[in-house]
Amino acid sequence: MPWKPDDLARRLDDVVAVYGEAMGYRAELLEARRGYIATHVRRPGFRAVATLTRDGHLVGFGYGYTSAGGQWWHDQVRGALDDENRKAWLTDCFEVVELHVRPPAQGHGVGARQLRTLLSMAAGRTALLSTPEADERTSRAWRLYRRFEFVDVLRDFRFPGDERAFAVLGRTLPLAG
Repeated sequence: MPWKPDDLARRLDDVVAVYGEAMGYRAELLEARRGYIATHVRRPGFRAVATLTRDGHLVGFGYGYTSAGGQWWHDQVRGALDDENRKAWLTDCFEVVELHVRPPAQGHGVGARQLRTLLSMAAGRTALLSTPEADERTSRAWRLYRRFEFVDVLRDFRFPGDERAFAVLGRTLPLAG
């Protein structure tokens, strides 16, 4: 279901809990993420989705916004791309910032429904996201992104402050059908 910025802000504790479960992050990192998420709801083009149980328990969520200069992620990716790819991918781009599902609910189509809804609401000509490098055959996230026709934009990319390698993936918008 689509969420407005205030919906996500009201459920910030639940959002951070799902994020922590899905990513396996420590509590101190989650507190930092809480602050980032709270500011993201005010970004231009903000769109969010959530999956709730019948009794209102948050199972998963996703959100993104218009990617623009001056935003940390945008500027990191922009600096790693050549001029041609900057123009192709970052001009009129929707950035998929977060997409998470509680581990017990993974593998049941929740992430796919969330991603489809989010991308169908996205403004822009392209969509970009980053995900940790993983085996594309065994990673649920990678299989999901490939099913949605995301292609490699950058591989083995390192964001400052994180020793893990990431891939930046992109696709054109709008979604077909």
